[in-house]
Amino acid sequence: MAWDIEVIDECAVVRMNTNKVNVQNEHFFDDLHRAFDRLESEFSELPVVITGQGDVFSAGIDFQYSFEIFGSGNQGTIQNWYKAYRETNLRVFRYPRPTVAAINGHAIAGGLITALDCDFRVAARKHVKFGLNEVPIGIPMPAAYVEIIKYTLGDKVAALTTLRGEIYGLEEAERLGFFHEVVAPDELLPTAIRYARCIAPDCNIAYAMSKVALQDSTNRQIDERTVALDALLPVGMSDPGNRLAQDRRRQEIMHKRK
Repeated sequence: MAWDIEVIDECAVVRMNTNKVNVQNEHFFDDLHRAFDRLESEFSELPVVITGQGDVFSAGIDFQYSFEIFGSGNQGTIQNWYKAYRETNLRVFRYPRPTVAAINGHAIAGGLITALDCDFRVAARKHVKFGLNEVPIGIPMPAAYVEIIKYTLGDKVAALTTLRGEIYGLEEAERLGFFHEVVAPDELLPTAIRYARCIAPDCNIAYAMSKVALQDSTNRQIDERTVALDALLPVGMSDPGNRLAQDRRRQEIMHKRK
């Protein structure tokens, strides 16, 4: 199902709806690119707000889909998966207009990275969880994502959240700087739109050029230095110890679904 795009108060509001909790798989990747193709062709002058549905922004990668790939031992298959995933994040991160994540609920692992791809983040005050738990479930964090996390959260918080992989409640996530603002649920979208409309449309080029300048060192790291590091991902993702951790996580999820 293609993501909904609605213009509200001169802002393109994108509602992710690939599946119930927006787990990220090839269908999610395709929906994201289709949405940004439309943003570029139909709404190119508008700022963008990205949000989810219910109490979930995005639950991160689809384990059933991805763990089979990680454990395949096929270097090309794993590298192609990473390439597709990397391109979706960079599509958001490098978008030349203001982008805001209106975080309506849980944002875990890849779901939180999607939010961190945006220029600004506004969260609804709910009893929900946030975190980058890739490492504790046997997934080496790709270097390109580490660069985005460092750009967004700073080196100290990036190291803490990436290496320990803890899941945080709203209050702790707010303290760590995950969000620019936390608001009541009914104020989430209006506040996100206010952040998105931080400039007048005639300043779009000034915004885009300034964003490129701000992101320059991060993008240089991603384009020039992460290639060699991420070439090692197939080995890391197929490591027997990591596979055991991945299998434990898969069993936990299957048990919860019963």
